[in-house]
Amino acid sequence: MTTFTYSHSDTALVDQPIGYWSSAAGSAVVHHIRAHLAELGLTQPQWWVLAQLADARDGRDRTEVVTLLRGYLDTGDGALLHDIGALHDRGLITEDAAGRIALTDEGHALRSRAAERQKKVRAEIHEGITDDEYVRALKVLQRMIHNVGGTAWHH
Repeated sequence: MTTFTYSHSDTALVDQPIGYWSSAAGSAVVHHIRAHLAELGLTQPQWWVLAQLADARDGRDRTEVVTLLRGYLDTGDGALLHDIGALHDRGLITEDAAGRIALTDEGHALRSRAAERQKKVRAEIHEGITDDEYVRALKVLQRMIHNVGGTAWHH
């Protein structure tokens, strides 16, 4: 565990811009997650697709998966459809004539390895942060989003 030193006093932090800090945190965390997934040959949207199919024994409708994930980090339908195609081309998912996609055995194995990697990454991101602090931070961010008329969700 490395020692962390805060760069601003509490008094100075009160006047710091939330837009900057929330954006900087989001960028750093997403970059860290994506770098670890890339080591497994996955993009973050591909990971999301694999995760959505993990417990779907009979697969899931392609459109349903795209609809659910399209709002994650403003990914959009086109990118998700491309990533589904890439997973299919790699033999990680199958697709039937009705558009139901499902994990292959190789897809299940990669999803399991990626899930273990994601647990490690989450622990790195949360190092030195209690669950109570984390929940409080999310509640503060949710309230700020509400205060400015924004919308956000995560399944």
